[in-house]
Amino acid sequence: MKDLQALTRKNIWSLAPYSSARNEYAGREARVFLDANENPYNQPFNRYPDPLQLELKAALSKVKGVPAENIFLGNGSDEAIDLPYRCFCEPGVDNVVAIEPTYGMYKVCADINDTEYRPVLLDEHYQITASQLLAATDEHTKIIWLCTPNNPTGNCLQRNEVVKVIEGFEGIVIVDEAYSDFSSQKTLRSDLAKYPNLIVLNTMSKAWGCAAIRLGMAFASADIITIFNKVKYPYNVNQLTQQQALEALKDPYEVDNWVKILLQERGRMIEAFQILPICQKVYPTDANFFLAKMTDANKIYDYLVDRGIIVRNRNRVQLCQNCLRITIGTKTENSELIAALRQYQS
Repeated sequence: MKDLQALTRKNIWSLAPYSSARNEYAGREARVFLDANENPYNQPFNRYPDPLQLELKAALSKVKGVPAENIFLGNGSDEAIDLPYRCFCEPGVDNVVAIEPTYGMYKVCADINDTEYRPVLLDEHYQITASQLLAATDEHTKIIWLCTPNNPTGNCLQRNEVVKVIEGFEGIVIVDEAYSDFSSQKTLRSDLAKYPNLIVLNTMSKAWGCAAIRLGMAFASADIITIFNKVKYPYNVNQLTQQQALEALKDPYEVDNWVKILLQERGRMIEAFQILPICQKVYPTDANFFLAKMTDANKIYDYLVDRGIIVRNRNRVQLCQNCLRITIGTKTENSELIAALRQYQS
């Protein structure tokens, strides 16, 4: 890995971050707060939230097995996706490499930050070849994006190829593990100490059932987390989100039960799709969704919409022609989808 200072934009490295009133306070527990120009009424919503989410990070540290100093929390994973561009990529100069197809926000954030985006197609099994990804890099490549389990394909990338990318690239490798709770593959966040150029993303939106509160996570070296904290907006995670996340973290066993049920339903749904005359193939998946190749994805999608059933049409995505992405819902929702598809007539 290159020196972190060399990878970071010069203005960001020398940036003096905004210092909030609550950042400046340290010491004994206070009773009277007259520092932040807050309204003293309408408690508890009148106070600014903890800008570094220390209580929440301590709780997450126990669940995720990562020290609190290696955790960044953002307004959804999208903030953790955008920040690396703002921290490391010089607009109009630097570039990033990513697998294709994958989650669309990597490219959207590249475009917003005026950073060249270099997609590298997966093979016919939706897998990567490390040498091809590394061959797409040059001296201005700051980031390689990987998503495993991948979206929209659903499968985990081969771990040995992922490791080759991390070990063979001198810049930052970001592995998005939003769906890792549904996979039996070991998460990479346990290898942070081994790979200082690794950033691992995770979220409360999937297995934890908290998409509405918008809480994303990045796990990385303490030095990278320090840079993120310099650049982020001071109060990027609101108090209601922090409180709800803390409440959710009190019962991780309930989440384990949800995951177990969803995996059972996923198996039932895949079996049902495999015998549908209008389904040509169901691709292997390690997520809470699967990709199905249909006889006519556009017509089937429109048919489902007319019946109030919404899936994701991926027909226009490279390597996903005529494919629908099916999220696993409740047993009732899943059964309603299957029943509708059995009645479909081309």
